Amino acid sequence: MDRLDDLALYVSIIDAGSLIGAARRTRLSAASVTRRLGALEQRLGVRLLERNTRRIAPTEAGRRLANHARALLADFEHAMRDASGESTAPRGLLRLSAPLLFGRRHLAPVTMAYLKAFPDVSVELTLSDRPVDLIEEGIDVALRIAHLSDSSLVARRVGMVRRIRVASPQYLATAGTPRRPEDLAAHDIVLFFNHANSADWRFVDSAKQDQVVRVDARFRVNRAEAAIAAARDGHGVLSVLSYQVAAELAEGSLVRILRRFERPPMPVQLVVPTARLMPPRVRFFLDFAVPRLSASGVLERA
Repeated sequence: MDRLDDLALYVSIIDAGSLIGAARRTRLSAASVTRRLGALEQRLGVRLLERNTRRIAPTEAGRRLANHARALLADFEHAMRDASGESTAPRGLLRLSAPLLFGRRHLAPVTMAYLKAFPDVSVELTLSDRPVDLIEEGIDVALRIAHLSDSSLVARRVGMVRRIRVASPQYLATAGTPRRPEDLAAHDIVLFFNHANSADWRFVDSAKQDQVVRVDARFRVNRAEAAIAAARDGHGVLSVLSYQVAAELAEGSLVRILRRFERPPMPVQLVVPTARLMPPRVRFFLDFAVPRLSASGVLERA
């Protein structure tokens, strides 16, 4: 079997997350996938995957091979398309990832417009508030709301967001408006919790020094839309990212408070694993999506 095919099969195993999943994707038998993976490991003299009955995970050598294999396969795909005159035509499957609320409200409409403009492309959009590993999960483009900790990623900035505090006009009329972060101790709190949110709310004080206030929430929920609805219905003060309540602020159902104590904004970026020989479907999507997201009206200018 051609060694390039073996690399493609290995990447399929990583992307599928299991040998059986790779067998389905490649239309091979599970026994054939297992045999070819074993032959590849034997030829290299290293173990590429740690596997049990429930899941697989690449070893350090396996991760390095996957990175090199993806680049090599991308080069091969580019060469074939260039030879056939297709190097400028976006086509094929584009895998995207985005936070749940931003993806549903803002990235999904842009993606549908992209599909309409380029009929030979299909899209798989994964919406999740957990961080994703682009290489391990086979993601072409991810939307990130954060300063990037992985310097190997290539980013296109689309705007900025801030973490803000909001409450309904009805709640503020009854409970009063907090003037300083420490005033929150006397207020009802709605807490949206996930990996990026906690009961430690961060501000800057009048000297622009970091200030942390631990809040005691009467209502906690792990979905942003449920937390926003609770705050809108007058159940307390909520900490959210500015884009998440752009519509509510515009219509007046929520009011922004403690504004002068907000921390600096965070970048919103579309990131890709590498800029090297970027497939047309990825390059065209970035050029299509960046200006549309920047002009959406829910982000601060970068």
